Amino acid sequence: MNVAVLFSGGKDSTMALYSALENNDSVEYLLSMKSFNDESYMFHVPNIHLTEMLAEALEIPIIMASTNGFKEKELEDLKREFQKLKNLGIEGIYTGALYSNYQKSRIEKLGNQTGLKIISPYWHVNELDYMKKIVKLGFEVIISGVFAEGFDKSWLGRKIDEQTIKQLVELNKKYYINIAFEGGEAETLVVDGPIFKKRINIIEAQKKWNNDNGTYLIKHAELEFKQ
Repeated sequence: MNVAVLFSGGKDSTMALYSALENNDSVEYLLSMKSFNDESYMFHVPNIHLTEMLAEALEIPIIMASTNGFKEKELEDLKREFQKLKNLGIEGIYTGALYSNYQKSRIEKLGNQTGLKIISPYWHVNELDYMKKIVKLGFEVIISGVFAEGFDKSWLGRKIDEQTIKQLVELNKKYYINIAFEGGEAETLVVDGPIFKKRINIIEAQKKWNNDNGTYLIKHAELEFKQ
């Protein structure tokens, strides 16, 4: 099946891409939605500007689209892009939805309207097993934003590894966070992994902290050939 992946550069959309490739679907495009609203209900915001570089690292064509990010109205912008993909011969869209009924239900509605099959391969996955799988597969994931109690500035830019997962389990016990961040607790960026032909090397980044939340903004990055 010819498919596209709704792609933000975060762990979940990257794992959706991984699943599509594992299923031997033909990934023709990545679709990246750039929201001008930091409070978008649908779309990942931190470091979305890096998706074009990530697409080059993955050697998959990318379609970049923009939205004002206003609740519900942003769906019209996504529908427009779904229709373009349908016209290009795409049959299905992979998404990284894990638990958000809000996002999944709306994307599936757009899929029905445009005649595209919506595939969410990790829907209702066990969050701890899922995070462990990401690390075991060899994906290099960093935390690009934190927005929940229990996180401080030291989490920004941190790599997700086995030790980080242990700390997330402890935060879950104390603050009831979703270990996979599906409650909006944090955002991530994948800089390397088994499906990458090149890796992202971060040259310059800035930690921005605002009272009880913050983002890790990458100002300069380059592609590196892998050994």
